[in-house]
Amino acid sequence: MADTIASANRIARDPQGRITAATAIGMNALKPIMRFQVSMLRMWADSIERFAGNYEKGLEETATAVEEQSGKGRAAQ
Repeated sequence: MADTIASANRIARDPQGRITAATAIGMNALKPIMRFQVSMLRMWADSIERFAGNYEKGLEETATAVEEQSGKGRAAQ
C-alpha cells in the first residue's frame, strides 16, 4: 500500500507523469464503452447473418415453387 502511495506521489510531482496518469485513467474509462460497442456490433452482425439466411431460404422455396408450377404446366399440355 505504501509503495502504491509513493508511486502516486512521484507521478503527481512529475508533469509527464500527470499526463501519463490522465491517459491511463481515460483509457480505463473507455474500456467498458468499447466492450459495449463491440458486443452491439456482434449482435448486429448476427442479425444480418440470420436475415441473409432467411432471405436465401425464401429464395430457394420460391424457386422450388416456380419449378413445380412450370412442371405442372408442361404436364397439362
